[in-house]
Amino acid sequence: MRHYHRTHLTPDDVLALADPYFAGLGLEVTDSGPRRRAWTGPLGKLVMRFTGEGGHSTRIDIETDQVGESRLDRNVKRFFVQVHRAADPAHVLRAAY
Repeated sequence: MRHYHRTHLTPDDVLALADPYFAGLGLEVTDSGPRRRAWTGPLGKLVMRFTGEGGHSTRIDIETDQVGESRLDRNVKRFFVQVHRAADPAHVLRAAY
């Protein structure tokens, strides 16, 4: 599955959040570059890429090798919540029924 999130954090700030988060899921870094990082583990494979979107915005693209709503995909969404909280600590997440 593919997921994306836009943030005002820099790629380095996002990676500082991503490394301990995905390591906590049992994933190990298999590839690393200035705008790319890949992890592999018992939950599957995950590739994160960064692109600039004009101005001060960074787009985070994450692709997993899973089909449907897997455990890895749910954790990717939880990671995006962490990124959002890091970018805007005062924001309160609410359910949108």
